[in-house]
Amino acid sequence: MLDYEAEAARYDETRGGVPRAAAAAAAVLRLLPPGIRTLLDLACGTGLVTERLARPGLAVYGADAAQAMLRTAAGRVPGGVVRADARRLPLADGAVDAVSAVWLLHLVPFADEIVAEAARVLRPGGVLVTTVDKDAAHDVGSDIDAVLRPYRAPGAGSDRSADVTAYAAAHGLTPAPGTGFTGHGQGSTPRRTAEKLRSGYYASWYAGTPADTEALCAALAALPDQDRPRADPVYRLARFVKRPVGRG
Repeated sequence: MLDYEAEAARYDETRGGVPRAAAAAAAVLRLLPPGIRTLLDLACGTGLVTERLARPGLAVYGADAAQAMLRTAAGRVPGGVVRADARRLPLADGAVDAVSAVWLLHLVPFADEIVAEAARVLRPGGVLVTTVDKDAAHDVGSDIDAVLRPYRAPGAGSDRSADVTAYAAAHGLTPAPGTGFTGHGQGSTPRRTAEKLRSGYYASWYAGTPADTEALCAALAALPDQDRPRADPVYRLARFVKRPVGRG
């Protein structure tokens, strides 16, 4: 897993910047029911998405475990961010109307605990909105994907939609229609993909050996247009509604 304390300074510029953040925020907002007054954005990072969630009548807060990320987020969401583990939030039961978790669950081996904690802090009728199947979204059918696909671990990803739905159901959250959005600026290039392979960036799905890595990098180096980005991924947002008390 990446060191997000070290990544903070370059995080936005390497993750699609404002266009990707704006698309993510707009998608989250589409899934919020009328009357939502409070939203907690988990793993808010630099706050680039979080600040774009704010609307008149909607108080938006962010939580992240990386202090370096929060230093930037604090300037974007003044007085609205806190350092916290997403599994142990400093909130009372039923404290917020909505929880968002964009690009979080695929990073951790304890997605079930995060979903459980989100369910705890949601009021009855509140919603959890989270990205699912992120790694799968990056397979856009390009020549790069054809090279990588044999090395993708089957069933990899801690944010698989079936698993997240099961975690949600265990904590009183019912699935509702979701949406998708474009990951602007996230289209892969052969050169950048090889760099990421060598740095261990794809640890959530890559099952190859060091020898496999070098063979893959050679195959990637043989592809045309080394610095031309392939298609941007389309990410999935799932939505879950907390059942009112007394309903099964």
